[in-house]
Amino acid sequence: MTRLGIVAAFAAESRHLGPLMPGSADGTLLVVSGMGGAAAASGARQLVDAGARALLSWGVAGGLDPALPAGALFLPGEVISADGVVYQTAREWRERLATAVASCHPVTGGRLLTSRRPLGSAADKSIAFSETGAAAVDMESAAVAEVARAQGLPFLAVRAIVDTANDPLPMAAIAAASEGSVRLSRLLGALARAPADLPALIRLIWRYRAASRSLAAVARAGALAPRQLRAAAPAAPP
Repeated sequence: MTRLGIVAAFAAESRHLGPLMPGSADGTLLVVSGMGGAAAASGARQLVDAGARALLSWGVAGGLDPALPAGALFLPGEVISADGVVYQTAREWRERLATAVASCHPVTGGRLLTSRRPLGSAADKSIAFSETGAAAVDMESAAVAEVARAQGLPFLAVRAIVDTANDPLPMAAIAAASEGSVRLSRLLGALARAPADLPALIRLIWRYRAASRSLAAVARAGALAPRQLRAAAPAAPP
């Protein structure tokens, strides 16, 4: 069966996609990889081994362009790695998905930077914006793109903005992220060590809700797979 493979860093990011398993009706595969490039690359390779013929990096991102608000839906035309390697996303796939989503949610594009570390301050984000021209940043998409390029597969990234260019990212949230989920015990421990992070954390929670609604809009559009995969998928039983 011809399949789309989706990599999400966190389980919370993937919940709008539904129960995507190897036996799902449309053949879509999902891996919740955990945070960072090495984890995302491992997840992408798992998907290829399971039969994925296109790869999609899915989830949230930080804003670098001050014009991007929380909740903005970002479909990048390019992904740039921390080493400066540029990966193109599949244009026809990207444009078709953007058209499907635009009727219910605005879509923006540009360049997505994949960083080796979280960019936690407005100053760090401003420097990255100036140096790379990227409008948003994540920690996984370039790794998924690299696997796709090595396998000759189409690649796309779908990201919703959480923290904006002017929002500091609370270190408590970064410390709590582990193995595809945010662990409450780590979060509480980090807050105990840095109680001043609490206002920024509360703001981040509200920002995440906006981003989550954007990802839900994409999932509801029902056009995640490239056209050639949709055409090759088996017809649903009557």
